[in-house]
Amino acid sequence: MGRVTNSTAPRADVVLPCLDEAAALPWVLERIPAGWRAIVVDNGSTDGSAALARSLGATVVHEPRRGFGAACHAGLLAADADFVCFCDCDASLDPGLLAGFVRGVAEGDADLVLGRRRPEGRGAWPVHARLGNAALSRMVRRRTGAALHDLGPLRAARREPLLALGLTDRRSGYPLQMVVRAADAGWRIEERDVPYRPRTGRSKVTGTWRGTWHAVRDMRAVLRQPPPAATSAGDRAGAAL
Repeated sequence: MGRVTNSTAPRADVVLPCLDEAAALPWVLERIPAGWRAIVVDNGSTDGSAALARSLGATVVHEPRRGFGAACHAGLLAADADFVCFCDCDASLDPGLLAGFVRGVAEGDADLVLGRRRPEGRGAWPVHARLGNAALSRMVRRRTGAALHDLGPLRAARREPLLALGLTDRRSGYPLQMVVRAADAGWRIEERDVPYRPRTGRSKVTGTWRGTWHAVRDMRAVLRQPPPAATSAGDRAGAAL
């Protein structure tokens, strides 16, 4: 199938964190909406992912610090479009769907649009990963009041407000920190159902119980961080002593 047209969606940059995803890259990059820029952030691949992505027309950014958040944030800093999207680089999610996400943000329907994953095919979403995601989603609802069901990696927002969130996590907690800080800032967050396919290759995070546990640990640390207002209040109280 050829490249997806973006209809009336404004131009956007798509950040694709990448660690040894050469097998999936051709499918993923083919699905980037026409006129958009794919920013493949190579996080230490040894399978030629960076060279392949460049040969397929993507902008390649090298991020030597290992970590999903480090790769995502490097891509955000490299973006220059008004709208920035994020998508996994393993062919589990279709970046062509992001055109609708960006239209929603541009038209004022939401400030942050998240893909709510609906698994298709056996093994698309391992049970342990789904349980961990459900538990974290409940924690987010309690922490922020945002009625979310998934912390999926397919998402879109405006670039400058994203930068203004001051995201600091550089590990697995990055996607969650984005949602929590957006909710604390009063952003309107919308979920949209998206198909979730079996990934190409083995996941570095959810492919094992250990990887899932490390991700949950990182995300729980994010949830323990106080809202900005609470931090400011604490700083003021400390200064008054």
